[in-house]
Amino acid sequence: MVDGILYATGQDDRAFALDARTGRPIWLYQRQLPSDIRPCCGRVNRGFAILGDKVFMATLDAHVIALDAKTGNLIWDTSAVDYKDGYSFTLAPLAVKNSIVVGISGGEYGIRGFIDAYDADSGKRKWRFYTVPGPGEPGHESWEGDSWKIGGAPAWITGVYDPATNQLFWPTGNPSPSNRGEGRAGDNLYSNTLLALDADTGKLNWHFQFTKHDEHDWDATQVPVMIDTGGKHLIAQADRNGFFYVVDRTNGKLLSANAYAKTTWSSGKDAEGRPVANKESSPTPEGRTVCPGAIGSTNWMSPTFDSQTGLFYVTAREECDIFSTAPQPYEAGHAYYGSAYFPSDKAEPYWGALRAIEPATGQVKWEFRHISPTYSGVLSTAGGLLFTGDAEGNFIALVAATGKPLWHFQMGGAVYASPMAFAVDGKEYVAIAAGSSLYAFGLP
Repeated sequence: MVDGILYATGQDDRAFALDARTGRPIWLYQRQLPSDIRPCCGRVNRGFAILGDKVFMATLDAHVIALDAKTGNLIWDTSAVDYKDGYSFTLAPLAVKNSIVVGISGGEYGIRGFIDAYDADSGKRKWRFYTVPGPGEPGHESWEGDSWKIGGAPAWITGVYDPATNQLFWPTGNPSPSNRGEGRAGDNLYSNTLLALDADTGKLNWHFQFTKHDEHDWDATQVPVMIDTGGKHLIAQADRNGFFYVVDRTNGKLLSANAYAKTTWSSGKDAEGRPVANKESSPTPEGRTVCPGAIGSTNWMSPTFDSQTGLFYVTAREECDIFSTAPQPYEAGHAYYGSAYFPSDKAEPYWGALRAIEPATGQVKWEFRHISPTYSGVLSTAGGLLFTGDAEGNFIALVAATGKPLWHFQMGGAVYASPMAFAVDGKEYVAIAAGSSLYAFGLP
């Protein structure tokens, strides 16, 4: 929301501007997409970046575009890579100084992941960091043979920027093929990794890998949250693999890793304190039950940290899957999983919860249980409130300190979005999307 106007995007690269006071449409943009695009996991778009008089969108056909914020007219359009090889953009870009930073999707297609920065005025690319290192680059030895060429490691969640150090902290996703480790022996850097990059050059300062040699599609593309407390500069992430990590963001050193959901894949930690996989977790041709399942203990849903309560809040999922594996030849532009997964009959019905985690200890302090797993993000406010949604279409307000529910509203569609707060003319609103509608709630 800028100057009383809400800017938003929807599936199939639709974008629009609304009067934030009334919801009245101001303009609509619809991307004309090729008929043969194959985005992995839904024809989704996670939002705009805005800088000056432009809004910026990354598209399913792997372009980065700039629109006039007043009219929605196209200003520039830059192709990043050929979408026919399985590349796409689904994230919201990040505006940093005069750069527009984006990360690629398509880890299920055997792409080679990257993070790009583009000049906001011209659309010219400033730098590219490949998330799978090539020959002669640090980390290249973590890939067997030529597997790096189709190594995956997409970067499809928006990172965060630290202006004090001019660093981007950007998470990456699964190696490819996502559930079969044979043929890509090694740690498979920089898949499932938090990257610290110089915002001006894209140079790697440090990295921390959450899951080495991933065989369960546990992308680490969960939103990293910067926390400053007690003179320490931390970054926290509730990872898809079921562990909550706290890392020193000055050097990438792991401070703690604690389970916040049911995990069976790890029964020990290495010398750094990083959870390591046990022998009973690798997929087999017959199938093996592992927790969490392929969707993970959480996923792309936005968490939040409340400096007043000192708690980190995350949408958690309790589910286990049976993972199997089989050889699969690579074919450019086609899905490349090397695996299958399906619900385990040994597990209780899937369910979800909003959990409050104390970063200092890694302990779950309270939970608000959902009937079924939800894809809603979480918003905390200075008024001591939490807002979230559920798969049954409820928008829910809770007390941040205790998790006590205050009220809910039935919106008629499952929530796949995160709440957002904004103010216009001294009036505060909370907005959230559900189904094909956008709802706004005003305080009295």
